[in-house]
Amino acid sequence: MTVQDRPAFAARRRELIVELLRAHGTMALRDLAHELQVSEVTVRRDVRVLEAQGVLDRRRGGASLPGYQGRRSQEQTTTPELVAIARTAATLVAEGDAIVLGPGEATAALAAELVRRRGLTVVTNSLRNAQILADAPEVEVVVTGGILRGADLALVGGAAEQALEGLRVRRAFLTGHGVTAERGVSTSNAAIAGVDQALAACAEEVIVLVDHTRLGTDTMVQTVAPESIEHLVTDSNADPEVLLTFEDMGTTVHVAVPDPDRGR
Repeated sequence: MTVQDRPAFAARRRELIVELLRAHGTMALRDLAHELQVSEVTVRRDVRVLEAQGVLDRRRGGASLPGYQGRRSQEQTTTPELVAIARTAATLVAEGDAIVLGPGEATAALAAELVRRRGLTVVTNSLRNAQILADAPEVEVVVTGGILRGADLALVGGAAEQALEGLRVRRAFLTGHGVTAERGVSTSNAAIAGVDQALAACAEEVIVLVDHTRLGTDTMVQTVAPESIEHLVTDSNADPEVLLTFEDMGTTVHVAVPDPDRGR
């Protein structure tokens, strides 16, 4: 038995596979193997085990969460919680601001709220955010270069990080696969983490958008330390004890109340 096949290692690896699928919906086996630094054979074996447990569905050359219908379907079903978070976060954007938007469902919802704003400059590594803002007549959109990650339409890598060097904006709006008071914002992907760190570094203030399902969750790579989070925007289903911990650290917490009829 190899080290990777030991029960403890295999169990943690399978937990990470589920985390990655929760973040992306679906992934190719080769991409899972790359993220976990194991062989495709090992990942394929893990996927079979998880499928037998009903945790995921196997697809040709990959795996997905049960019932996953693709990015287009996800975009059409933004939750009421994310819509409420986006609307609250939009109140923190002033006319004439220069801001950065990281990739993610929450920041895409925020981008939609900013389409009618005037005099904004938005720097982003998200092609989805850029597309949403493309028809905004009074918003200047600056897109970094980089390598495209199809799973989340984010540009990553050294070129993306270098494009942010020397920039200074008022606020960075970021999200992640997990947010805790102990480690701050984290993600399951190291490439995403590198650019998120660069996005945070060029802003005077970091604002984190996270719904209750990811608040209190910790994933692989830290992107923003908890002491660097100036504002936390979440929904009213969030754990009050977690929010109190952030407030005790000096973070300004904004709680958005979802309207069940306002999802999109």
